[in-house]
Amino acid sequence: MKVDVVTLFPEIVTVPMSASIMGRAQEKGLLALHVHNLREHGLGKHRHVDDTPYGGGQGMVIRPEPMWAALEAVDRPEARVILMSPTGRPFTQSAARRLALEEHLILISGHYEGIDQRVIEHWVDEEISLGDYVLTNGAIAAVVVMDAIVRLLPGVLGDEMSAVDESFGENGLLEAPQYTKPVEFAGRKVPEILLSGNHAQIAAWRQEKALERTQQVRPDLLPTATPRPNVLS
Repeated sequence: MKVDVVTLFPEIVTVPMSASIMGRAQEKGLLALHVHNLREHGLGKHRHVDDTPYGGGQGMVIRPEPMWAALEAVDRPEARVILMSPTGRPFTQSAARRLALEEHLILISGHYEGIDQRVIEHWVDEEISLGDYVLTNGAIAAVVVMDAIVRLLPGVLGDEMSAVDESFGENGLLEAPQYTKPVEFAGRKVPEILLSGNHAQIAAWRQEKALERTQQVRPDLLPTATPRPNVLS
């Protein structure tokens, strides 16, 4: 997958995306990441990229000329252009799975009070929000979205089932509690069922606990949550 990011703060993108799984995905050639500094297309001697909003109001708005020029400079055949914006649709795991099928994404990092609407109308295919809150910089949101998408690409995770048996996976439920060694710690023991070696019973226990956790924490997920067939029974 190829991903281009247009931002005023490239380091907010490059530093986290060079670490851990995201860094290894690039080393393996599974992700081609290109970060473009919007300031390079700024106007005049001081590379201005923003101005006051028409009609009055607080803050500054990114002007159309720098963003337009930055997007024109990107090699973009068949690319899907996404704007990180608090006015966008909430980002979900299903959206991550959908976007993981794209060959090329261009992410625009919003800033200040937003971007001139003419840029959005001409260039943007969809707007994405991380949730009902506002960040200081859209580059942070772009990193989160990339992480959620790239980890779904074949070969990125060590175990392909990791992207299936997890919260918001195929069954739509939150993930069941997990345990590791030692068997007993701080007076608490690992549930006996997990030590039994009976894969069918373990799968049933995990399904039950996943449903229980979802009911307690995210009951809003239940209307669309459907149990995944137990392939181990």
